[in-house]
Formats: sequence, C-alpha cells, structure tokens
Amino acid sequence: MTEVLFLSSDEVTDLAEPADYVDAVRSAYRQRGRGAPAEPRTALESDDPPGMFTTYAAILPETGAMGGYMYSAGFGARDAWFVTPLYDAETGTLQAIIDGASMNPFKTGAAGAVGVDALAREDATEVAVFGSGAQARGQLRATATVRDLERVRVYSTTRENRIAFAEEMTDVLGIPVEAVPPGEGSLAGADIVITATNATEPVFDGTNLEPGTHVTAMGQYHTERFEIDATTVERSVYVPDLEDRVYQDAGAFLNARSKGAIDDDDHVHAELGAVVAGMADGRTDPEQITLFDSGGTGIETVAAAHLLYERARAENLGTVLSFSPASEALTGR
Repeated sequence: MTEVLFLSSDEVTDLAEPADYVDAVRSAYRQRGRGAPAEPRTALESDDPPGMFTTYAAILPETGAMGGYMYSAGFGARDAWFVTPLYDAETGTLQAIIDGASMNPFKTGAAGAVGVDALAREDATEVAVFGSGAQARGQLRATATVRDLERVRVYSTTRENRIAFAEEMTDVLGIPVEAVPPGEGSLAGADIVITATNATEPVFDGTNLEPGTHVTAMGQYHTERFEIDATTVERSVYVPDLEDRVYQDAGAFLNARSKGAIDDDDHVHAELGAVVAGMADGRTDPEQITLFDSGGTGIETVAAAHLLYERARAENLGTVLSFSPASEALTGR
C-alpha cells in the first residue's frame, strides 16, 4: 500500500501567494522550453445531457512531478468538478490528489503573468481587464507580481460585477482599479490587455490596440470561442502555451486563419516555454504588439499542484489515503 495525500479545497486555499504560483509556473514553462512533455487537452463532449469531460497532462522532470487535470463541466448538475492527481516523476508513485477548483484561477493567472513577464514591455504600468470573474481576478493578481502597475480599468457587461471587482481589487492591490463599461476608449493607454471572459465574439476591436501593447487572452479554448478578433491575432507576435493546441482548439487563431488574416504556417512565433527558456526571442521591439494565447495546459497545473503538495507536507495538512500499486492489486483474482 502507498500513502497518498488528499488536499481539500479549504486546505489548498491560502497555502501559496500569487507570486509563489508565478515562480513555480515560470520554472515549469522553462522546462517545457527545454523539452518537457506536455499534451493539449482532450475534450469529450456530450449533447444529452450537455456537458464536457476534459483531461490534460504534463511531466516536469526538474520539478520531479507529473500529472494534470481532469474535470467535468455542465451535464445535469450544471456545475464543474476539478481533480488533480500528482505523481513523482522519478518513481511514478502517486503522491497526492488535490481538489483542484480553488487553485485554478491562481495557476492560470500565473501562466498569464509568465507571459506578461516574457513579452510585455518592462515599463508597462496600465492594464485593461475584460471580465470580472474568478479568472480575471487570478490574472490581475498574478500580473501585479511581475510589473509595477499604477492603474487598472475593468470592463464588464454587468455593472454590479465590474464595480464589485474594482472595489475588491483596489483593496487587494493597493492601486486604483476603475470600473468602466465597454466602449470605444477601452484600449486607450493600456500597456497590457487581459481578456478573461465567456464571450464567443471579440470584446474589442484589434485596430485600436496601441503599438507596444501586450495581450493575454485566456478564453480561446474552443473552436467557436474567440474573445479577441482576427485583427488582434494578425497584428501580434503570437505566442501560445502549446503549439499543438493552436490547431486543435485555439478559437481566435482558427478564426483568424479562416478569414485569411494570417498564414498558419508562419504566424505562430514560438511557444511560451521556448521564450522563457531563451530558445526563442520574445519582444524585440517596444512597438510590437505581443499576444499570449493561454488555453490551459498541464504545465501550470502540475507546477501548482507540486507547490501545494510541498507546502501541505511542510504544514502537516491533508488526509492520508491508502492506494494499492498495480504490483499488489492487479491480480485478476
């Protein structure tokens, strides 16, 4: 029998700060740039009842961990459940099972922040955020750890939501966060633009992006979902989390390709891991528009899970479960 640590959502909460997630995820993408294995999501969809079951995974050799996510969303309960198994990359032993929902905005936000750190101008201080939910919180909190932000504007179609977000993030970050309805001036003065919405249509006009802007787009993980338009993709130095994912479910890229705005053989600049590892250039000109397309991978998931596992062990948190290895249980008897 093997002892496996189960971490509940309550135990995961407050185990790590956004900067801790960013450090772990940066290391993970560096490993990916050096060849660490990672695969795009597998999404199994159901029409009746409507829902999706998703998995993805990665191995981080230097971290010494591997694993990924599996989650259901929709179906009859109209909710979602995230489970993260974590394995030792040296022995293959199952180490932990983590209730993964509460860490999701932090690990995804950390991936966005690593993209900001690798691609945005060093002097970027102003952010425009589209979206006011959990993922927008995670993106903004993580981004604030890699740039000295001075002003944030949040755009959301629901007035109450954007006001509540602005008030909360002003307190959390200690900088002015202004609630603004979407409109023509959305991008004015923004050095960093973050999209974290459920939109299926573009939330801004890419012709209005100012030279030197960096865009983090993290709602592009379905062929029919593109919260940024073809012009934004066309104008950008395009950097995805995983290149294989681009041709599978990166909705904004696929939309731009279908409209003839880009040549798909040339427009993918490099994966984020290659930029972080120094295998490819990131921003080479302050006037460039850069775009990190973050659809979610096992890279940041395993990095975050390992961080939480190590913290939980140090603080004696979690419930120990007994698992039988195949050498003992796979008998056929």
